Amino acid sequence: MKQTAIQTFVSRFLILILNFGLVIFTTNYWGSSGKGIISIVIADLAIVGFVGNIFVGSSVTYFASKLKTEQILPYAYLWAVLSGFSVPFLIGFAHQQEFLSYLIILSVLTSLLSANINLFVGRRNIKNFNIYTILQQGLQILFILGLVYLFNETEVQTYFVGQILCLILLVAVSTYQILKHCDFSAVSFSKDIITKLFDYGYKTQLSSFLQFLNYRLSFYFIEFFKGLSSVGIYSIGVALSEAIWTVSRSLSLVLYSDVVNTSDQNAAIVKTKISLKISTLATLIFILILFAIPAQIYVLIFGKDFGQSKEVIFLLSPGILAIAASNILGNYFAGMNKLRILNVKSIVGVLFTIAGSWYLIPKWGIAGACIVTTVSYCVSSAILFWKFYQITDFDIRDFLLSKGEISLLLKSLQRRK
Repeated sequence: MKQTAIQTFVSRFLILILNFGLVIFTTNYWGSSGKGIISIVIADLAIVGFVGNIFVGSSVTYFASKLKTEQILPYAYLWAVLSGFSVPFLIGFAHQQEFLSYLIILSVLTSLLSANINLFVGRRNIKNFNIYTILQQGLQILFILGLVYLFNETEVQTYFVGQILCLILLVAVSTYQILKHCDFSAVSFSKDIITKLFDYGYKTQLSSFLQFLNYRLSFYFIEFFKGLSSVGIYSIGVALSEAIWTVSRSLSLVLYSDVVNTSDQNAAIVKTKISLKISTLATLIFILILFAIPAQIYVLIFGKDFGQSKEVIFLLSPGILAIAASNILGNYFAGMNKLRILNVKSIVGVLFTIAGSWYLIPKWGIAGACIVTTVSYCVSSAILFWKFYQITDFDIRDFLLSKGEISLLLKSLQRRK
């Protein structure tokens, strides 16, 4: 687990650097309004993804070790196309979506790629997962820069065209890589299998969607009350704060893959507590680093429109730390197929987000959105901690690395050099 976690962290860190470069480019090239448009479209894409992920997400990962690939992928691919075409139209009714055609294409391609890389995770092929996630970010940047500087495409939709070209390439390569090992004569459709996939998928995605609303619902409230430029400014602070989750998400991914492939609950709890320690302490260190950066540096990097970025980071930081820890616990419960608690904590968070956003964002703007988000994060995380420590004894050492664990971690890092 240690080497896989380190490999995943390195890949996530590289993705973070690439994403950081892309954010700098988009904010300086298209400004706060352009960044606001991109943020809303990407948020809409994430909503479509939650519907698609009922069959292409964690259900693929969970059943990859329990069913044949030929029994899983037909449902995943069909649902990717169906949801990718239909859900964007529903979003278009909910709020004006100027880039609907791009959203549809992105939705289908993203779901198809998700099916493939989640199959890799379920087969414990974390290496391929890491490669494709890095390429997804890196190739997107290359295509966008090529369109801008080689073909003089300067409109904001260039961002989405570059993303589409990247996804077409990765879907084609990953699909070939998977299908060349499949026996097409074994492809079959079973009511029992589709029921299993749907039952697990909708439960995990309901929780994930509700948690997403905790993360992004404030974007839509800000757009409604304050406009797209405010969304762009807020999104930079959010992106920087959430970048800190690199360690947490890396550990969560590896932990989830391990838990779904084990029947030893005690071993799963031990791995969860070790991941919890590393995630909490690493996140705290990164938060302090962001605090140490002067506000003028954020303006220098992102442009004159983004002077509030440090204030956003400061107000979000308690919630960012809470989620970094609860991400670990959430993946433990998902891996153990204990999904009810994930839905409960997400529902509580969403209800608070809706009520708080409606009151505070019109009054305090971006600062109000930060306060609502932070409290929502902390409240929903507290529910997961309460549930986890009902099945195991609480110990403050669960958040402190021992000398032995630090030594093992350093030795693992040295072996990777």
